[in-house]
Amino acid sequence: MVHDKVPINAMRPRPSEAADPAMQGVEAPDLAPDALDIRQRSWLKRLLPQSMFGRSLLLIVMPLVLLQIIVTWVFYARHWETVSRRLSADTAGDIGLVIDAMRYVDTSLELTRLLENASGLTGIAFSMAPVATLPAAEPAGDSLVEEQLRFAIAERVGRPYRMDAVSDPRDIRVEVPLPSGVLAAIVPRNRVYTSTTYIFILWMVGSSLVLLGVAGLFLRNQVKSLRRLAAAAEGFGKGRPVAFTKIEGALEVRQAAAAFIQMRNRIQRQIRQRTEMLAGVSHDLRTPLTRMKLALELIKDDPVAAELKSDVADMERLVNLYLDFARGEGTEAPVDTDIARLIEDVAAAARRDGSPLAVTQLAELVLPVRPNALRRCIANLVGNARRYGRHVWVSSVKLEDGVDILIDDDGPGIPAAERERVFQPFSRLDASRNPSTGGIGLGLTIARDVARSHGGELRLENSPHGGLRARIHLPR
Repeated sequence: MVHDKVPINAMRPRPSEAADPAMQGVEAPDLAPDALDIRQRSWLKRLLPQSMFGRSLLLIVMPLVLLQIIVTWVFYARHWETVSRRLSADTAGDIGLVIDAMRYVDTSLELTRLLENASGLTGIAFSMAPVATLPAAEPAGDSLVEEQLRFAIAERVGRPYRMDAVSDPRDIRVEVPLPSGVLAAIVPRNRVYTSTTYIFILWMVGSSLVLLGVAGLFLRNQVKSLRRLAAAAEGFGKGRPVAFTKIEGALEVRQAAAAFIQMRNRIQRQIRQRTEMLAGVSHDLRTPLTRMKLALELIKDDPVAAELKSDVADMERLVNLYLDFARGEGTEAPVDTDIARLIEDVAAAARRDGSPLAVTQLAELVLPVRPNALRRCIANLVGNARRYGRHVWVSSVKLEDGVDILIDDDGPGIPAAERERVFQPFSRLDASRNPSTGGIGLGLTIARDVARSHGGELRLENSPHGGLRARIHLPR
Protein backbone atom coordinates (compact mmCIF):
# COMPACT_ATOMS: atom_id res chain seq x y z
CA MET A 1 0.00 0.00 0.00
CA VAL A 2 2.39 2.76 -1.21
CA HIS A 3 0.03 5.47 -0.78
CA ASP A 4 -1.02 8.86 -1.70
CA LYS A 5 -0.48 12.04 1.17
CA VAL A 6 -0.30 16.74 5.42
CA PRO A 7 -4.10 16.90 5.24
CA ILE A 8 -6.15 19.58 3.61
CA ASN A 9 -6.32 21.27 7.01
CA ALA A 10 -2.60 21.91 6.70
CA MET A 11 -3.28 24.05 3.59
CA ARG A 12 -5.79 26.26 5.38
CA PRO A 13 -4.47 29.31 7.23
CA ARG A 14 -4.58 29.04 10.99
CA PRO A 15 -6.56 31.76 12.75
CA SER A 16 -3.40 32.98 14.42
CA GLU A 17 -1.67 33.28 11.04
CA ALA A 18 -4.53 35.21 9.53
CA ALA A 19 -4.60 37.62 12.46
CA ASP A 20 -0.85 38.13 12.79
CA PRO A 21 0.96 39.23 9.62
CA ALA A 22 4.26 38.29 11.23
CA MET A 23 3.16 34.67 11.16
CA GLN A 24 2.47 34.65 7.45
CA GLY A 25 4.61 32.10 5.70
CA VAL A 26 5.49 30.30 8.95
CA GLU A 27 4.40 26.69 8.78
CA ALA A 28 2.53 25.70 11.92
CA PRO A 29 2.62 22.11 13.15
CA ASP A 30 -0.33 20.01 12.12
CA LEU A 31 -1.55 18.39 15.31
CA ALA A 32 -3.96 15.53 15.22
CA PRO A 33 -7.08 15.94 17.36
CA ASP A 34 -6.05 13.20 19.79
CA ALA A 35 -2.46 14.50 19.94
CA LEU A 36 -3.54 17.30 22.26
CA ASP A 37 -2.65 15.83 25.64
CA ILE A 38 -4.49 17.85 28.29
CA ARG A 39 -3.21 15.83 31.22
CA GLN A 40 -1.17 17.56 33.89
CA ARG A 41 2.53 16.83 33.81
CA SER A 42 3.46 17.71 37.39
CA TRP A 43 2.55 15.16 40.07
CA LEU A 44 1.55 18.01 42.38
CA LYS A 45 -0.89 19.41 39.82
CA ARG A 46 -2.31 15.93 39.26
CA LEU A 47 -3.23 15.84 42.95
CA LEU A 48 -5.29 19.00 42.56
CA PRO A 49 -8.81 18.96 41.12
CA GLN A 50 -8.71 18.85 37.33
CA SER A 51 -11.99 20.64 36.60
CA MET A 52 -12.55 24.37 36.86
CA PHE A 53 -15.43 23.71 39.25
CA GLY A 54 -13.18 21.76 41.63
CA ARG A 55 -10.36 24.29 41.46
CA SER A 56 -12.72 27.21 42.03
CA LEU A 57 -14.16 25.48 45.07
CA LEU A 58 -10.63 24.81 46.27
CA LEU A 59 -9.87 28.53 46.00
CA ILE A 60 -12.82 29.17 48.31
CA VAL A 61 -12.28 26.25 50.65
CA MET A 62 -8.54 26.70 51.29
CA PRO A 63 -8.73 30.31 52.61
CA LEU A 64 -11.82 29.34 54.58
CA VAL A 65 -10.05 26.37 56.19
CA LEU A 66 -6.95 28.44 56.95
CA LEU A 67 -9.11 31.17 58.47
CA GLN A 68 -10.93 28.68 60.67
CA ILE A 69 -7.66 27.10 61.79
CA ILE A 70 -6.31 30.51 62.79
CA VAL A 71 -9.55 31.50 64.51
CA THR A 72 -9.73 28.15 66.31
CA TRP A 73 -6.16 28.50 67.52
CA VAL A 74 -6.84 32.02 68.77
CA PHE A 75 -10.06 30.83 70.43
CA TYR A 76 -8.46 27.90 72.24
CA ALA A 77 -5.17 29.61 73.02
CA ARG A 78 -6.72 32.86 74.21
CA HIS A 79 -10.44 33.02 74.81
CA TRP A 80 -11.29 29.46 75.83
CA GLU A 81 -8.12 28.96 77.87
CA THR A 82 -8.69 32.26 79.68
CA VAL A 83 -12.32 31.46 80.43
CA SER A 84 -11.53 27.95 81.67
CA ARG A 85 -8.69 29.28 83.85
CA ARG A 86 -10.99 31.81 85.46
CA LEU A 87 -13.72 29.25 86.06
CA SER A 88 -11.20 26.87 87.62
CA ALA A 89 -9.81 29.68 89.77
CA ASP A 90 -13.32 30.55 91.03
CA THR A 91 -14.02 26.89 91.84
CA ALA A 92 -10.71 26.46 93.67
CA GLY A 93 -11.35 29.76 95.48
CA ASP A 94 -14.72 28.49 96.74
CA ILE A 95 -13.10 25.30 98.02
CA GLY A 96 -10.32 27.32 99.70
CA LEU A 97 -12.88 29.69 101.24
CA VAL A 98 -14.83 26.81 102.77
CA ILE A 99 -11.64 25.28 104.17
CA ASP A 100 -10.67 28.66 105.65
CA ALA A 101 -14.17 29.13 107.15
CA MET A 102 -14.01 25.71 108.81
CA ARG A 103 -11.40 27.07 111.22
CA TYR A 104 -14.05 29.24 112.89
CA VAL A 105 -16.63 26.53 113.62
CA ASP A 106 -16.58 24.75 116.97
CA THR A 107 -19.27 22.11 116.77
CA SER A 108 -20.27 19.50 114.24
CA LEU A 109 -23.64 21.19 113.88
CA GLU A 110 -22.01 24.46 112.82
CA LEU A 111 -19.80 22.51 110.40
CA THR A 112 -22.80 20.80 108.88
CA ARG A 113 -24.61 24.12 108.40
CA LEU A 114 -21.49 25.67 106.90
CA LEU A 115 -21.13 22.89 104.36
CA GLU A 116 -24.85 23.00 103.49
CA ASN A 117 -24.80 26.77 103.01
CA ALA A 118 -21.63 26.56 100.91
CA SER A 119 -23.12 23.80 98.77
CA GLY A 120 -26.23 25.87 98.12
CA LEU A 121 -24.39 29.08 97.31
CA THR A 122 -21.55 27.66 95.21
CA GLY A 123 -23.18 24.66 93.52
CA ILE A 124 -20.42 22.43 94.86
CA ALA A 125 -21.52 19.51 97.01
CA PHE A 126 -19.33 19.61 100.15
CA SER A 127 -19.14 16.77 102.64
CA MET A 128 -16.83 15.74 105.49
CA ALA A 129 -15.46 12.23 106.03
CA PRO A 130 -14.00 11.27 109.43
CA VAL A 131 -10.69 10.00 108.04
CA ALA A 132 -7.44 11.88 108.09
CA THR A 133 -5.67 10.29 105.13
CA LEU A 134 -6.43 10.14 101.41
CA PRO A 135 -7.27 6.82 99.77
CA ALA A 136 -5.11 5.41 96.98
CA ALA A 137 -4.79 7.80 94.06
CA GLU A 138 -7.10 7.22 91.09
CA PRO A 139 -6.28 8.31 87.53
CA ALA A 140 -7.07 11.90 86.72
CA GLY A 141 -8.10 13.28 83.34
CA ASP A 142 -5.58 15.11 81.20
CA SER A 143 -7.83 17.62 79.46
CA LEU A 144 -7.12 21.34 79.50
CA VAL A 145 -10.01 21.98 81.93
CA GLU A 146 -8.77 19.43 84.45
CA GLU A 147 -5.21 20.68 84.13
CA GLN A 148 -6.40 24.21 84.81
CA LEU A 149 -8.40 23.00 87.84
CA ARG A 150 -5.40 21.15 89.31
CA PHE A 151 -3.25 24.24 88.90
CA ALA A 152 -5.91 26.46 90.54
CA ILE A 153 -6.42 24.10 93.53
CA ALA A 154 -2.71 23.90 94.12
CA GLU A 155 -2.54 27.72 94.05
CA ARG A 156 -5.72 28.62 95.96
CA VAL A 157 -5.99 25.76 98.46
CA GLY A 158 -2.33 25.15 99.10
CA ARG A 159 -2.85 21.68 100.59
CA PRO A 160 -2.38 18.12 99.36
CA TYR A 161 -5.41 16.94 97.43
CA ARG A 162 -6.77 14.10 95.35
CA MET A 163 -8.83 14.74 92.20
CA ASP A 164 -10.89 12.12 90.35
CA ALA A 165 -12.10 13.36 86.94
CA VAL A 166 -12.63 9.93 85.38
CA SER A 167 -15.10 7.96 87.51
CA ASP A 168 -18.10 10.24 86.95
CA PRO A 169 -18.62 11.87 83.53
CA ARG A 170 -20.79 14.62 85.07
CA ASP A 171 -18.77 15.62 88.17
CA ILE A 172 -15.20 16.04 89.32
CA ARG A 173 -14.43 14.83 92.85
CA VAL A 174 -11.85 16.78 94.85
CA GLU A 175 -10.73 15.51 98.29
CA VAL A 176 -8.59 17.61 100.64
CA PRO A 177 -7.19 16.10 103.89
CA LEU A 178 -7.75 18.27 106.99
CA PRO A 179 -6.92 17.71 110.71
CA SER A 180 -10.52 16.78 111.43
CA GLY A 181 -11.03 14.55 108.35
CA VAL A 182 -11.18 14.68 104.57
CA LEU A 183 -13.23 17.39 102.87
CA ALA A 184 -14.90 16.07 99.72
CA ALA A 185 -16.05 18.57 97.08
CA ILE A 186 -18.17 17.28 94.18
CA VAL A 187 -17.69 19.88 91.43
CA PRO A 188 -20.16 19.80 88.50
CA ARG A 189 -18.31 19.97 85.24
CA ASN A 190 -20.36 22.95 84.07
CA ARG A 191 -18.69 24.94 86.85
CA VAL A 192 -15.32 24.65 85.13
CA TYR A 193 -16.40 24.03 81.55
CA THR A 194 -18.02 26.44 79.07
CA SER A 195 -20.35 25.24 76.32
CA THR A 196 -19.21 28.00 73.97
CA THR A 197 -16.75 25.48 72.52
CA TYR A 198 -19.51 23.45 70.91
CA ILE A 199 -21.38 26.57 69.87
CA PHE A 200 -18.24 27.96 68.26
CA ILE A 201 -17.48 24.74 66.39
CA LEU A 202 -21.10 24.36 65.24
CA TRP A 203 -21.13 27.96 64.09
CA MET A 204 -17.92 27.49 62.08
CA VAL A 205 -19.05 24.21 60.50
CA GLY A 206 -22.55 25.49 59.78
CA SER A 207 -21.41 28.76 58.24
CA SER A 208 -18.81 26.93 56.18
CA LEU A 209 -21.37 24.48 54.80
CA VAL A 210 -23.75 27.31 53.92
CA LEU A 211 -20.94 29.21 52.22
CA LEU A 212 -19.81 26.14 50.28
CA GLY A 213 -23.39 25.41 49.22
CA VAL A 214 -23.93 28.94 47.91
CA ALA A 215 -20.50 29.00 46.24
CA GLY A 216 -21.11 25.56 44.70
CA LEU A 217 -24.42 26.64 43.16
CA PHE A 218 -22.89 29.83 41.80
CA LEU A 219 -19.81 28.10 40.40
CA ARG A 220 -21.87 25.29 38.89
CA ASN A 221 -23.85 27.83 36.87
CA GLN A 222 -20.63 29.46 35.68
CA VAL A 223 -18.98 26.14 34.81
CA LYS A 224 -22.13 24.94 33.04
CA SER A 225 -21.71 27.74 30.50
CA LEU A 226 -18.11 26.69 29.86
CA ARG A 227 -19.15 23.06 29.48
CA ARG A 228 -21.82 24.01 26.95
CA LEU A 229 -19.22 26.01 25.02
CA ALA A 230 -16.72 23.11 25.14
CA ALA A 231 -19.40 20.64 23.98
CA ALA A 232 -20.38 22.98 21.13
CA ALA A 233 -16.74 23.38 20.05
CA GLU A 234 -16.20 19.60 20.17
CA GLY A 235 -19.36 18.92 18.18
CA PHE A 236 -18.46 21.55 15.60
CA GLY A 237 -14.96 20.07 15.34
CA LYS A 238 -16.53 16.69 14.59
CA GLY A 239 -18.63 18.25 11.83
CA ARG A 240 -21.93 17.83 13.63
CA PRO A 241 -24.73 20.42 13.71
CA VAL A 242 -24.33 22.66 16.76
CA ALA A 243 -27.35 24.62 17.95
CA PHE A 244 -25.39 26.95 20.20
CA THR A 245 -26.87 30.43 20.27
CA LYS A 246 -27.54 31.22 23.94
CA ILE A 247 -24.79 33.36 25.47
CA GLU A 248 -24.71 33.25 29.26
CA GLY A 249 -22.32 33.21 32.20
CA ALA A 250 -19.62 35.62 33.33
CA LEU A 251 -18.35 38.36 31.03
CA GLU A 252 -15.30 36.39 29.90
CA VAL A 253 -17.42 33.31 29.21
CA ARG A 254 -19.91 35.36 27.18
CA GLN A 255 -17.04 36.87 25.20
CA ALA A 256 -15.67 33.39 24.44
CA ALA A 257 -19.15 32.17 23.43
CA ALA A 258 -19.67 35.17 21.14
CA ALA A 259 -16.25 34.61 19.55
CA PHE A 260 -17.09 30.93 18.99
CA ILE A 261 -20.42 31.76 17.32
CA GLN A 262 -18.73 34.30 15.03
CA MET A 263 -15.99 31.81 14.17
CA ARG A 264 -18.53 29.10 13.43
CA ASN A 265 -20.54 31.41 11.17
CA ARG A 266 -17.41 32.52 9.29
CA ILE A 267 -16.25 28.94 8.74
CA GLN A 268 -19.70 27.82 7.59
CA ARG A 269 -19.90 30.81 5.23
CA GLN A 270 -16.46 30.02 3.78
CA ILE A 271 -17.39 26.37 3.27
CA ARG A 272 -20.64 27.35 1.59
CA GLN A 273 -18.93 29.88 -0.68
CA ARG A 274 -16.20 27.40 -1.60
CA THR A 275 -18.74 24.69 -2.38
CA GLU A 276 -20.73 27.06 -4.60
CA MET A 277 -17.55 28.20 -6.36
CA LEU A 278 -16.41 24.61 -6.95
CA ALA A 279 -19.81 23.71 -8.33
CA GLY A 280 -19.35 26.46 -10.93
CA VAL A 281 -15.76 25.37 -11.64
CA SER A 282 -16.92 21.79 -12.04
CA HIS A 283 -19.53 22.84 -14.56
CA ASP A 284 -17.10 25.08 -16.46
CA LEU A 285 -14.45 22.35 -16.70
CA ARG A 286 -16.75 19.50 -17.58
CA THR A 287 -18.55 21.40 -20.36
CA PRO A 288 -15.52 21.66 -22.70
CA LEU A 289 -14.51 18.10 -21.83
CA THR A 290 -17.95 16.90 -22.84
CA ARG A 291 -17.73 18.78 -26.14
CA MET A 292 -14.31 17.26 -26.79
CA LYS A 293 -15.66 13.77 -26.07
CA LEU A 294 -18.58 14.34 -28.49
CA ALA A 295 -16.23 15.65 -31.18
CA LEU A 296 -13.95 12.66 -30.80
CA GLU A 297 -16.86 10.26 -31.07
CA LEU A 298 -17.56 11.66 -34.55
CA ILE A 299 -14.07 10.69 -35.67
CA LYS A 300 -14.04 7.08 -36.77
CA ASP A 301 -11.11 4.69 -37.04
CA ASP A 302 -8.45 7.26 -36.34
CA PRO A 303 -5.59 6.13 -34.05
CA VAL A 304 -4.97 9.75 -33.06
CA ALA A 305 -8.61 10.04 -31.95
CA ALA A 306 -8.23 6.93 -29.78
CA GLU A 307 -5.24 8.48 -28.04
CA LEU A 308 -7.13 11.75 -27.56
CA LYS A 309 -10.08 9.86 -26.05
CA SER A 310 -7.75 8.27 -23.53
CA ASP A 311 -6.26 11.66 -22.69
CA VAL A 312 -9.71 13.20 -22.26
CA ALA A 313 -10.75 10.35 -19.96
CA ASP A 314 -7.62 10.89 -17.88
CA MET A 315 -8.30 14.62 -17.73
CA GLU A 316 -11.87 13.99 -16.58
CA ARG A 317 -10.66 11.61 -13.87
CA LEU A 318 -8.05 14.11 -12.69
CA VAL A 319 -10.56 16.95 -12.62
CA ASN A 320 -12.90 14.85 -10.49
CA LEU A 321 -10.06 14.02 -8.08
CA TYR A 322 -9.00 17.65 -7.81
CA LEU A 323 -12.57 18.72 -7.12
CA ASP A 324 -13.03 16.00 -4.51
CA PHE A 325 -9.86 17.14 -2.79
CA ALA A 326 -10.74 20.84 -2.91
CA ARG A 327 -14.34 20.22 -1.90
CA GLY A 328 -13.25 18.62 1.37
CA GLU A 329 -16.11 17.82 3.74
CA GLY A 330 -18.59 19.82 1.69
CA THR A 331 -22.04 20.55 3.01
CA GLU A 332 -23.19 16.98 3.60
CA ALA A 333 -25.08 16.78 6.90
CA PRO A 334 -24.12 14.10 9.46
CA VAL A 335 -26.72 11.36 9.95
CA ASP A 336 -26.83 8.32 12.22
CA THR A 337 -25.20 5.59 10.16
CA ASP A 338 -24.50 1.92 10.79
CA ILE A 339 -20.73 1.76 10.30
CA ALA A 340 -20.76 -2.01 9.74
CA ARG A 341 -23.28 -1.75 6.90
CA LEU A 342 -21.37 1.13 5.32
CA ILE A 343 -18.17 -0.97 5.32
CA GLU A 344 -20.06 -3.89 3.78
CA ASP A 345 -21.28 -1.60 0.99
CA VAL A 346 -17.72 -0.47 0.22
CA ALA A 347 -16.49 -4.08 0.30
CA ALA A 348 -19.28 -5.21 -2.01
CA ALA A 349 -18.35 -2.51 -4.55
CA ALA A 350 -14.70 -3.61 -4.37
CA ARG A 351 -15.63 -7.26 -4.89
CA ARG A 352 -17.59 -6.35 -8.01
CA ASP A 353 -14.30 -5.15 -9.49
CA GLY A 354 -12.89 -8.65 -8.98
CA SER A 355 -10.50 -7.89 -6.12
CA PRO A 356 -10.16 -10.39 -3.24
CA LEU A 357 -11.31 -8.66 -0.09
CA ALA A 358 -12.13 -10.21 3.29
CA VAL A 359 -14.39 -8.44 5.79
CA THR A 360 -14.35 -9.54 9.42
CA GLN A 361 -17.78 -9.86 11.01
CA LEU A 362 -18.48 -6.35 12.27
CA ALA A 363 -20.46 -5.40 15.35
CA GLU A 364 -23.32 -3.00 14.80
CA LEU A 365 -22.35 0.52 15.77
CA VAL A 366 -24.34 3.61 14.84
CA LEU A 367 -22.49 6.92 14.73
CA PRO A 368 -23.40 10.36 13.39
CA VAL A 369 -21.22 10.63 10.26
CA ARG A 370 -21.34 11.94 6.71
CA PRO A 371 -21.96 8.63 4.95
CA ASN A 372 -20.87 9.68 1.45
CA ALA A 373 -17.66 11.30 2.68
CA LEU A 374 -16.82 8.35 4.94
CA ARG A 375 -17.58 5.92 2.10
CA ARG A 376 -15.15 7.83 -0.13
CA CYS A 377 -12.53 7.75 2.66
CA ILE A 378 -12.77 3.96 3.11
CA ALA A 379 -12.94 3.39 -0.64
CA ASN A 380 -9.73 5.38 -1.17
CA LEU A 381 -7.92 3.27 1.42
CA VAL A 382 -9.30 0.02 0.01
CA GLY A 383 -8.28 1.14 -3.48
CA ASN A 384 -4.74 1.84 -2.31
CA ALA A 385 -4.57 -1.55 -0.60
CA ARG A 386 -5.85 -3.28 -3.76
CA ARG A 387 -3.32 -1.43 -5.89
CA TYR A 388 -0.27 -2.50 -3.89
CA GLY A 389 -1.36 -5.78 -2.28
CA ARG A 390 -2.80 -9.06 -3.49
CA HIS A 391 -5.26 -9.43 -0.62
CA VAL A 392 -7.14 -6.88 1.45
CA TRP A 393 -8.67 -7.34 4.90
CA VAL A 394 -11.20 -4.93 6.44
CA SER A 395 -12.23 -5.07 10.09
CA SER A 396 -13.36 -2.81 12.90
CA VAL A 397 -12.73 -2.56 16.64
CA LYS A 398 -15.36 -1.08 18.92
CA LEU A 399 -13.86 1.21 21.57
CA GLU A 400 -15.26 3.10 24.52
CA ASP A 401 -14.88 6.42 22.74
CA GLY A 402 -15.83 5.27 19.23
CA VAL A 403 -14.64 2.76 16.64
CA ASP A 404 -11.45 1.95 14.73
CA ILE A 405 -11.76 0.81 11.10
CA LEU A 406 -8.75 -1.24 9.95
CA ILE A 407 -7.74 -1.80 6.30
CA ASP A 408 -4.84 -4.27 5.94
CA ASP A 409 -2.96 -5.50 2.90
CA ASP A 410 -0.02 -7.81 2.17
CA GLY A 411 1.83 -5.38 -0.07
CA PRO A 412 5.32 -3.87 0.33
CA GLY A 413 4.13 -1.31 2.89
CA ILE A 414 5.58 2.13 3.58
CA PRO A 415 8.69 2.87 5.67
CA ALA A 416 7.85 4.43 9.01
CA ALA A 417 9.85 7.55 8.16
CA GLU A 418 7.71 8.16 5.04
CA ARG A 419 4.26 7.61 6.55
CA GLU A 420 3.58 11.25 7.32
CA ARG A 421 4.96 12.55 4.04
CA VAL A 422 2.55 10.47 1.98
CA PHE A 423 -0.35 12.44 3.48
CA GLN A 424 0.87 15.63 1.86
CA PRO A 425 -1.22 16.67 -1.17
CA PHE A 426 0.18 15.46 -4.50
CA SER A 427 2.94 13.58 -2.70
CA ARG A 428 3.91 10.11 -3.95
CA LEU A 429 6.75 7.76 -3.11
CA ASP A 430 7.11 7.14 -6.85
CA ALA A 431 8.76 10.37 -8.03
CA SER A 432 7.99 9.58 -11.69
CA ARG A 433 4.27 10.35 -11.09
CA ASN A 434 3.40 7.66 -13.63
CA PRO A 435 -0.38 7.07 -13.36
CA SER A 436 0.15 3.40 -14.06
CA THR A 437 2.12 3.01 -10.81
CA GLY A 438 -0.32 4.86 -8.60
CA GLY A 439 -2.63 7.80 -8.28
CA ILE A 440 -1.84 11.48 -8.31
CA GLY A 441 -1.15 11.75 -4.60
CA LEU A 442 -4.56 12.80 -3.26
CA GLY A 443 -6.15 9.55 -2.08
CA LEU A 444 -4.68 9.52 1.42
CA THR A 445 -4.98 13.28 1.74
CA ILE A 446 -8.71 13.13 1.07
CA ALA A 447 -9.10 10.14 3.40
CA ARG A 448 -7.36 11.85 6.31
CA ASP A 449 -9.25 15.07 5.68
CA VAL A 450 -12.55 13.16 5.89
CA ALA A 451 -11.46 11.38 9.08
CA ARG A 452 -10.42 14.63 10.73
CA SER A 453 -13.60 16.40 9.64
CA HIS A 454 -15.42 13.81 11.79
CA GLY A 455 -13.17 14.61 14.76
CA GLY A 456 -11.16 11.44 14.18
CA GLU A 457 -7.78 10.53 12.74
CA LEU A 458 -6.13 8.34 10.11
CA ARG A 459 -2.83 6.58 10.84
CA LEU A 460 -0.62 4.18 8.95
CA GLU A 461 0.84 1.20 10.82
CA ASN A 462 2.47 -2.16 10.19
CA SER A 463 -0.03 -4.82 9.23
CA PRO A 464 -0.01 -8.27 10.83
CA HIS A 465 -0.30 -9.61 7.25
CA GLY A 466 3.09 -8.13 6.35
CA GLY A 467 1.94 -5.03 4.48
CA LEU A 468 0.41 -1.76 5.61
CA ARG A 469 -2.48 -1.09 7.95
CA ALA A 470 -4.61 2.05 7.70
CA ARG A 471 -6.42 2.79 10.95
CA ILE A 472 -9.38 5.18 10.89
CA HIS A 473 -10.50 6.31 14.35
CA LEU A 474 -14.03 7.74 14.56
CA PRO A 475 -15.14 9.17 17.93
CA ARG A 476 -18.65 8.88 19.29
